[in-house]
Formats: sequence, C-alpha cells, structure tokens
Amino acid sequence: MSTETTSDPGAFIAALPHARALGMRLDRLEPGTAEISMGYAPELVGDPATGVIHGGAVSALMDTCCGAAVMSLPEAAGTATIDLRIDYMRPATPGQRVRAEAQCYHVTRHVVFVRATARDDDAARPVATATGAFTIERAAHR
Repeated sequence: MSTETTSDPGAFIAALPHARALGMRLDRLEPGTAEISMGYAPELVGDPATGVIHGGAVSALMDTCCGAAVMSLPEAAGTATIDLRIDYMRPATPGQRVRAEAQCYHVTRHVVFVRATARDDDAARPVATATGAFTIERAAHR
C-alpha cells in the first residue's frame, strides 16, 4: 500500500479508493495506533454458500489499518507496505462488522514495525493477526 504524502491520517483513509470501496471507517486514531472497521456487505462475500467475507477484503483492512497506524506517528508524512504477514485464524462471522486494530511497536529511521489483529463481534477469538514492516517518509523540518 502506498500513499501520497499527507499529515492527516483521516485524510489518508479517505484518499484511498479501495478503503472507500470496501466501506472502511476510521474508528480510533492515536499516535502509533489505529482502529479501522469494515461493515459486512454482500459484495465482499468470497463464498456465496457460507456468506463469509473474502480473505482479500480482510487483508486490505489489516494493511490499511497498519498504514494508518504508521501515518498517526507525528513525524510521518507517507508510508508504503514493505512486508505484511497475515495469519487467518477463522472466517469472520457473516453479517458482522470486522474491526482491525494496529500498533506500531518499533520505529527506525526508515522502517516501522506494526502488529495488528482483526476481530468480529467475538472479540475473544481473532479472525486474523498480522505483522508487518512499513516505510516511513518523514515530514521535512523547517
């Protein structure tokens, strides 16, 4: 995921066509942490027989949430995904909103390391977990 330079993480989410198309919503943003959710929609279903949301939609949610967490850092002006590993634990329950929460846990000069978890209404059982590395473009100092 790559984004144009912006200092407003909320604008970062709104500026991503895939985030809008998937119905993502920025629910919480704090320095180094983001929470984004995605409502259930028939067009996101990967298996019509079960009604389960496609794993690609969950992946996009987690990638976007991780990027938003990076963009919430005060020094961030841009980001791109270097690497993202997602472990799917179980299918998201049909009809339920999926929420991803991401935290930056280590920041270097050029790379931010992020962890994320996606859950539906059964918060005790994650839908998926992710770990990733993201570039950080720093704002120019004046």
